[in-house]
Amino acid sequence: MRIMYTNGNIFTMNLEEPLVQSIVIEDEEIIDLGTNEDMMLQWGRDNTTVIDLDGKYAFPGLIDSHLHISSVGINAQELDLTGIESKEKLLNVISNKARLIQPGEWILGRGWDENIFPDKQIPTIEELNYVSPDSPLFLPRVCGHAFLVNTKALEQSGYHDKLSVPYGGTVVTSTETNKPTGLLLETASTIITDRIPIKSYEQLKHAVKWGLEDALRVGLTGIHTNDPTYLNGAKQTYKLFNELINQEGIGPRSNLLMDYKYLEELKDAGMYAGYGNNKVMIGAIKFFADGALGGRTALLSEPYADSSGNYGNAMYEKEELLQLMRNCREFDMPIAVHTIGDQALIDVLDNLDKLKPVAYRDRLIHVSILNDQLIERLKSPNRIIDIQPKFVPSDYPWIVDRLGESRANLSYPFKTLLEKGVITAGSSDAPIEPLNPLLGIHAAVTRKKIGENHNGYNEAEKLSMYKAFKIFTVGGAYATNEENMKGTLERGKLGDMTVLNKNPFSMECADELLETEVEMTVIGGVIKYRK
Repeated sequence: MRIMYTNGNIFTMNLEEPLVQSIVIEDEEIIDLGTNEDMMLQWGRDNTTVIDLDGKYAFPGLIDSHLHISSVGINAQELDLTGIESKEKLLNVISNKARLIQPGEWILGRGWDENIFPDKQIPTIEELNYVSPDSPLFLPRVCGHAFLVNTKALEQSGYHDKLSVPYGGTVVTSTETNKPTGLLLETASTIITDRIPIKSYEQLKHAVKWGLEDALRVGLTGIHTNDPTYLNGAKQTYKLFNELINQEGIGPRSNLLMDYKYLEELKDAGMYAGYGNNKVMIGAIKFFADGALGGRTALLSEPYADSSGNYGNAMYEKEELLQLMRNCREFDMPIAVHTIGDQALIDVLDNLDKLKPVAYRDRLIHVSILNDQLIERLKSPNRIIDIQPKFVPSDYPWIVDRLGESRANLSYPFKTLLEKGVITAGSSDAPIEPLNPLLGIHAAVTRKKIGENHNGYNEAEKLSMYKAFKIFTVGGAYATNEENMKGTLERGKLGDMTVLNKNPFSMECADELLETEVEMTVIGGVIKYRK
């Protein structure tokens, strides 16, 4: 089937033909592009479907290089605690939920952030027990690295003070009573999650479908998503995405990052990096090297400024992590490592330097705290970093408390990374940040919260609108070694486009992005979403 999109302002992100009026797509690929007159003369025959863009603005399809799309859908079914502004309001939401469910039924949700509470105090276990006396609860923080639980949840987990907690995790206890405070950090969460009832296949499919449809609504034609932990394994994850995208035609192109614990399952299933097709494909093996700055579990080379002697948490001993990475290399798998703290990045890069590259690039996810030496080490055609511009307005100004002024100024140096030639892709880490890529682009350009009146946090690292779009298009293609297939609109590449009602490149103020709407999400020439 041949489709022509005409009468548009089509920004190709290809410097040889930066702006065209019409684009022709056949069998998912771009076969021609140019002026309205030329394309209509060449291709405007009876067997071509012509779609009028009516002057709207089209771009290469936007790609989110790191998120958890199943969690986006699951969160829509559970408590959304994002943006709750006080401990009292958080407890009230939990209490209301507890009154609506049967005793013993789990209360699940995500998104609380004590940094926006006036007193920055999280609820105590006594307060959690009071609002949910009969139902166990498990509530991950916005970062997904700290968790609130009540006594019912601990009882169901079989917790006792001699229980062995997985390496890298902490059950926070009171200095006075030595009893749990209701806060778990990092891998300690598994003592609870192993006891939460497993969702049915249909429940999970509904959640993934919701997330994929939401991605289309916000203009995403591609996502790189990490989901097996939420979807009960590697094989079931692939099956769900394959059913929804390849069989039912729902959702953006999806590259599936698989957690290390599912490596053997992948081997047994005959799956590997690149397995699948250009709609659903197995990607890299995902590790966690450290935690997050919010909970002071990101691994730093110097102690936290607001926690004397605390360097954060390593998820593995360095040599153990090296062995796990070698295990992946024996299977020719690329590696995607969550590294937020600078010491975590040092350890991971030291290990990567001992390994031979494979067909796909290794990925460093987040890479929040850097210096000149680390940036030089990231400059490799075999490595790419996945950044989250929305972290900047979310993490400032409290990140200065965590790190101190000088280290905070070395955080999220997006412009420097691009100028130094580090291959960089943009992402949201949804549901930690909103899925909408225009919000990520806005954050990359302004480096401040919506409504704030200043020049941006560390304003020297602000990106131009064009470069911000580039990390969510060209960068996303490089992350999966698909730069010859997508990222720009050129002949022979996939016909994926995001169509907007406004032109970001002519905006006098980046805040106009906040009022910009997605008109169409086009994948392989087919309209998957239309306003």
